[in-house]
Amino acid sequence: MTELITIGEPLVVFAAKQENLSLTDATEFHKGIGGAELNVAIGTRRLGHSVQYITQVGQEPLGMYITKTIDQMDIGTDYVFKDPNHSTGHQLKQLVSYGDPEVANYRKGSAASHLTPSSIKSIDLSGVKIAHLTGIFPAISETALETLQLLMKRLNDQHILITFDTNLRPALWKNTQIMRNTINKLASHSDIVLPGIHEGKVLVGTDDPEKIANFYLNQGQTKTVVVKVGSKGAYVKTSEDQGRFIPGFKVAKVIDTVGAGDGFALGLITALLENKSTEVAVLRGNAIGAMQVQTPGDNDGYPSSEELKNFYKKVGISEENGVNNVVR
Repeated sequence: MTELITIGEPLVVFAAKQENLSLTDATEFHKGIGGAELNVAIGTRRLGHSVQYITQVGQEPLGMYITKTIDQMDIGTDYVFKDPNHSTGHQLKQLVSYGDPEVANYRKGSAASHLTPSSIKSIDLSGVKIAHLTGIFPAISETALETLQLLMKRLNDQHILITFDTNLRPALWKNTQIMRNTINKLASHSDIVLPGIHEGKVLVGTDDPEKIANFYLNQGQTKTVVVKVGSKGAYVKTSEDQGRFIPGFKVAKVIDTVGAGDGFALGLITALLENKSTEVAVLRGNAIGAMQVQTPGDNDGYPSSEELKNFYKKVGISEENGVNNVVR
């Protein structure tokens, strides 16, 4: 039994250690792991919740490294399948002191992109409380899309709550129209949809948070929409309540925005697993997103329970008393 289950493509991340050098010139790198859904799994486990991660890796050193690393993190590897014919995706990432880093991905035709729907049939969903899906995995191949669709059907049939982060990666799709149609259809089978405000412009044709929320609330089974508005926080609206902004947190310095959206997702998910209100869940998402942007790694800023408490204490609020105590 596990509280959270997620599916995605893991990446071995080779992060440059020399600041502000191009990837061409950098010669020293630190090896770590990343991938949106894996980031969520790592952060969720770090906050004390059980996780199973569904994926496929190659039977080579990179694949073995990923499996060994997440196993050491106590993330469930029961559904980490091995592919003898395809390799594991990896990424080179620049270290910068300002702006977004240069990134080079080597993931086309990866083992994860060949994960077939037949693998989903063996997955035990008993006891799962939340499933987290994103728009990245279905973008990497037609096979991955079919695999995700089957998993989503099984989740819906068993009435397991689905959080869906739209997480647009235009370079992975054939064109914008296919991306838009596919993502919105997947969102319609999800209970909680998590678009970014700029993604709303692509997916819905507007960057108005309320209009974005209304679009998803008026299709399919979606009951809650949380629109991420960067440093300003997030706008949350449910099918039963009026929308509301939950403010973000100021940080001294943004080092790297990679992993912030995943940090938001895991904050929301873990709070819901602890039976917190939607507003408090969004507040936690904002908090972990703020913690993550102050670190250079893909998931280095995700806190333990004690570190999260210390963060709230430092900014002068109490999560237990909800969003009404936020110092703006």
